[in-house]
Amino acid sequence: MVRISEAITEDHRELESLYRTIVNSEDADEQTRFQNQFTWELARHAVAEEMVVHPVIEKVLPDGKETTDRDRREHSTIKEMLDVFQDLNCSDARFLPTITVLMDGLTQHMREETVELVNLESYLALEESEQLAESLRSTKIFVPSQSHPEIRQPPYETAAGLLTAPLDHLQDLFKKWPEDKGDPME
Repeated sequence: MVRISEAITEDHRELESLYRTIVNSEDADEQTRFQNQFTWELARHAVAEEMVVHPVIEKVLPDGKETTDRDRREHSTIKEMLDVFQDLNCSDARFLPTITVLMDGLTQHMREETVELVNLESYLALEESEQLAESLRSTKIFVPSQSHPEIRQPPYETAAGLLTAPLDHLQDLFKKWPEDKGDPME
């Protein structure tokens, strides 16, 4: 079993790797495949984190409400940028600048989040942290795989997100994916 900090760090590393592949590739097909994978990973990660980790942070940390309010604002900005990026064609002049700005904001958020997670884990037993990581993993199965920044207000974002997820997953069936990543729907 992994702790929640390890699970989230693993997601962050995956996003960084996908980003590097996109910006270093000169092959349009490869960029499109990895754009789809990046969008899929980030959208699911953000929503699952909001559903699973934010309530625990609010409950456990002394400044939990302020922390999650800031995280939600940052997630909102990231989701808005992801919404633009997910619909761009890799031949669009905005493609690389958009993902670069998105990744810059995401990198800053990930740094702050690392500190938050260390703080959170100081309040959790090992088993609680592992259960939280498992809950995050399983929640990612049911959440949207595209950015929907218009769905913002808790608890409505949870209900609306769960309603949009099947439509996103249907659209995912018709997208190109990195061959070495396997089918993300499996």
